[in-house]
Amino acid sequence: MTQEIRIPRKIANQLLHLAQLSPTEEICGLVGGVAAMPTSCYPISNTAENPAQQFLMDASEQITAMRLMRDRHEDLFAIYHSHPSAPATPSTADLALAAYPQALYLIISLNTKGLLEIRGYQLQQDQFNEINLLLCED
Repeated sequence: MTQEIRIPRKIANQLLHLAQLSPTEEICGLVGGVAAMPTSCYPISNTAENPAQQFLMDASEQITAMRLMRDRHEDLFAIYHSHPSAPATPSTADLALAAYPQALYLIISLNTKGLLEIRGYQLQQDQFNEINLLLCED
């Protein structure tokens, strides 16, 4: 993947809004895309034992989201989650659970005073490399 990725403002705003709706627990989900452009957001329930500190996607919802993507001729573009009280940088748990090198990993942070932060990472050789995100109009 390139070192710079375009994200439609509509998708970024949707992700930030979902994170704001759950300020004390991590949100998670998938983003589908067509031709390397994100097109749809698929929120998935966080079933982790400690959702304030980690995320675990509900397996049946994840399967449903993947089926919807396939039906809409979308590819898995990104996997997203939020950090309610930590920066938008991957944790060791995030790295340990990362299993899709072809997907972009988006992390939304609510840890900044009055600002929401979203950052993107690519999994390469068992480490995350930050990718510049460029907001674009739909």
